[in-house]
Amino acid sequence: MSLILRLLMFLAAPIAGLFVARDSLNFDIVQTMIVMLLIIAILCVVAIWPHRNKKL
Repeated sequence: MSLILRLLMFLAAPIAGLFVARDSLNFDIVQTMIVMLLIIAILCVVAIWPHRNKKL
């Protein structure tokens, strides 16, 4: 579990760096918000994936 979280934090750091300077006090907060958005996006894709294969 920690490996997945570290990977997401590694991906979120450059994205957060686009919005906030790395020296800023808010960098960790912005990075955490981006990680939460990534987790939500991944969960949405996983939830919708079974419905994608069904034919109407």
